[in-house]
Amino acid sequence: MKLNKYIDHTILKPETTKEQVAQILAEAKEYDFASVCVNPTWVAYAAQELKDSDVKVCTVIGFPLGANTPALKAFETQNAIENGADEIDMVINIGALKSKNDELVLEDIKAVVEASGEKLVKVIIETCLLTEEEKVKACQLSKEAGADFVKTSTGFSTGGATVEDVALMRKTVGPDMGVKASGGARSYEDAIAFIEAGATRIGASSGVAIMKGEKADGDY
Repeated sequence: MKLNKYIDHTILKPETTKEQVAQILAEAKEYDFASVCVNPTWVAYAAQELKDSDVKVCTVIGFPLGANTPALKAFETQNAIENGADEIDMVINIGALKSKNDELVLEDIKAVVEASGEKLVKVIIETCLLTEEEKVKACQLSKEAGADFVKTSTGFSTGGATVEDVALMRKTVGPDMGVKASGGARSYEDAIAFIEAGATRIGASSGVAIMKGEKADGDY
């Protein structure tokens, strides 16, 4: 198993500087991670810096609240792809899900899937805010909308990924859809536990620590 290719090396804090992004990009190239996950404002820079590597550029849409309209999320997606994004991590409309407005949740995800064309779409369901039933429904709607992955967390709410949530998501979506665990993998052992539970991607700011077998103290 190539653990490095499970990792989306992540830097999403609002106060992130160009120097910090540059460091993440350099680390991603050194360890040959699956992708770097950056805010949309850094996509063009990341795409330029990574053009001679096989590290993908991942960005976030409707982040971190998910409360934008489908049209705005679609526009954000198109803009990100024009700037060089390879993968799109979108936040669902959490309030709509909790209001049982499945039609809006589905429309919201579909808008991003359609705008993304052939690019990979991961749907952040923010498990820490959902009941068990809502987690299952969010995964089912993501699959119905044609997304490629479901993802546990933004890392900016009340909690991150748990092994139990990853296992539930894998059980719900079946064997063929991706599951991304985010906010919770701070060590090699954490990453392996998520993978064994069914994760096919790990979102973490501590990718280097994971690869070195160290324990990171970050919160994503």
